[in-house]
Amino acid sequence: MFVLVDGLPGASIPVTDSAVVRGDGCFEAIRSYDGRLFALDEHLARLEHSAAALRLPLRDRGELAGWCKAAAVAGGEGIVRIIVTRGPAVPGVEGPGHTIVMHHGLPSRPDSLRLGPVHAPWHPAGRPWELSVAKTISYAPNLSASRSAVEMGFDDAVLLSDDGTVLEGPTFAVGWVKGGALETPALDLLILPSITRAHALELARRQGIEVREGRFPIDRALEADEFMAFSTTKEVMAVVGLGSAVFEPGPVAASLAVAFTELVAQATYRHSAGSWQTR
Repeated sequence: MFVLVDGLPGASIPVTDSAVVRGDGCFEAIRSYDGRLFALDEHLARLEHSAAALRLPLRDRGELAGWCKAAAVAGGEGIVRIIVTRGPAVPGVEGPGHTIVMHHGLPSRPDSLRLGPVHAPWHPAGRPWELSVAKTISYAPNLSASRSAVEMGFDDAVLLSDDGTVLEGPTFAVGWVKGGALETPALDLLILPSITRAHALELARRQGIEVREGRFPIDRALEADEFMAFSTTKEVMAVVGLGSAVFEPGPVAASLAVAFTELVAQATYRHSAGSWQTR
């Protein structure tokens, strides 16, 4: 594992830091394809939004980008993760916050994905609040939902509002095909604005697929022709089970997965004269 703390290799953060004591901080996870970062600027823009919502000071984007590229080159295939902390959260201890940039391997990806619906009373589900779309490091409720779904015999969860509206996965966005159209929960539900989701929807439109963003009940998703998940690690992945519903991997998910792979190949980064450029 390659780790930089405030740009320095081999450094560490104290146990008194807010990230450890309070879970107070924000993060991003960026896919590194053999040392080439995908959608770096989009991830850094979202990090800036999260830091602003948390009132966290953030390093210059150029400096952050340089650290991320260094981690990607050092680690190769995998994930480059940025974590921004507030600093000491224990009385009597003072000091600055920290920026951690690390490269780590990809999580194991199952051959198929089965999701269990789990109600998420902590989710804003369209009720605005200042951290509603910030990518904070306080992921305990989401991970608890994943564990609950696994205990029910599924691979992961899909989160529902109190009234049964489909929201998102604990660490991914979702969509499904109904009547030839790609449907997905709308961003006004205050789900995380997934970068992979945004690219997948644009690719669908380019292929002439109608895209419907809205508020959909779980019963509608259960009656879909296809179901899929979108994320940095999953990319575009077909879902074969949602609760009691069973799906066959369909042509829309397959087509979007191929198109996303081609997009990644076209949007990788190359190093030239000390700077990185999009190709």
